[in-house]
Amino acid sequence: MPRPSKDPRSRHQQIAADLRARILTKDLPPGTKLPSTAQLQEEYGVPNQTVQNAVAVLKREGYADSAPGKGVFVRERPQRVVAPAAFVTPSPPGESYPWLSEAERRGLKGSIELLHVAEVVPPVQVRLAFGLGDEDVAVLRKQVMQLDEEPAELVYSYYPVDLARGTPLAEKRRIKGGTPRALGDMGFNPHEFVDQVSTRPPTPEEFVALELPPDISILRTFRVVYAEGRRPIEATVMVKAGHMYELQYHHVLTPPAV
Repeated sequence: MPRPSKDPRSRHQQIAADLRARILTKDLPPGTKLPSTAQLQEEYGVPNQTVQNAVAVLKREGYADSAPGKGVFVRERPQRVVAPAAFVTPSPPGESYPWLSEAERRGLKGSIELLHVAEVVPPVQVRLAFGLGDEDVAVLRKQVMQLDEEPAELVYSYYPVDLARGTPLAEKRRIKGGTPRALGDMGFNPHEFVDQVSTRPPTPEEFVALELPPDISILRTFRVVYAEGRRPIEATVMVKAGHMYELQYHHVLTPPAV
């Protein structure tokens, strides 16, 4: 297949992509006024309407807002940084699920809507992680995580039936302290986890559930959590709006032995 010699997107999409990248790298930090229409016309060599269409894309995606009589400014909402390791271990007794605690720490109101709990035949990726056959089932807990009453993440968490059946994991109700606490109370504390991160266009379900603007990809994380002995105890698909999040991994490296 021949490699494309130029960007096939329309000019306004190209300009929006360029400005979006400058916003995400902080070259246009929150609160900064975007270059004027005349400046963008000159910079990109395009007519007024093309610039207006590009700026409309940024507004629709939540990157920019108009201030009447003053111009268009980068929104004061920075991209959210997620540290994946922070949400695997159980919360201390008496404390809420770490996702909610982290939201509060950042000055946001976090909430969780539990959509569905059932025994289902899981996707192949989950069956492989659990060592299940084609017709075997797992317990699914499907949730939407919200920040300030806006959908932030669509989560599908699966649990082996022999572990979850007859426990709070299989009940359609919120679990105090979250599912890591429930697993810990059952004697299955997380020992390690593996993340696979990818991006792709959203499915119709994801587009609606996350209230996404057009032409935005999702950030998909597939996580398998293991207890001691590398027993898989949870497999989770986490879907976030790709333009709103960055993943942050922090590892302390051990010097090689001399």
